[in-house]
Amino acid sequence: MKLIQEFKEFAIKGNMIDMAVGIIIGASFNKVIDVLVKQVFMPPLSLLSDGIHFQDKVWVLREAVNDATGVVVAERISIGYGALIEAFLDFIIIGFTVFIVVKFMNRLRNKSQDPKNKTVVTPKDIQLLAGITDLLEEQNAMLKGKMKS
Repeated sequence: MKLIQEFKEFAIKGNMIDMAVGIIIGASFNKVIDVLVKQVFMPPLSLLSDGIHFQDKVWVLREAVNDATGVVVAERISIGYGALIEAFLDFIIIGFTVFIVVKFMNRLRNKSQDPKNKTVVTPKDIQLLAGITDLLEEQNAMLKGKMKS
């Protein structure tokens, strides 16, 4: 029963919805990055490398073995290092894109949390904390003045 109660609290607080939205956006973002790498970045790289497609690059450990009739007896065994190159490119592009998005979001958050910035609406809790901070600074200044006298 306690587990069900904890799950209800988790779901009601919005954490589950936030997580679901994040997963859905992440899956869509993954598709966009996949197309960006395979359809936008890889063709020019292949052109620069004289038409070599990285996805086709493999290191063959053993060639396929055929019998006399041409039937494959043993499959080719190979390491697809070209796919690894594409995966690294995916990682670099995703990492850079996430860095730019987080940097932009931090800039917006910092603007919104600055109580002196009147161009962006400051959240109420930040306004209250800023007011308390100002009052404490005033009080400290008054106390320091009384101590010196």
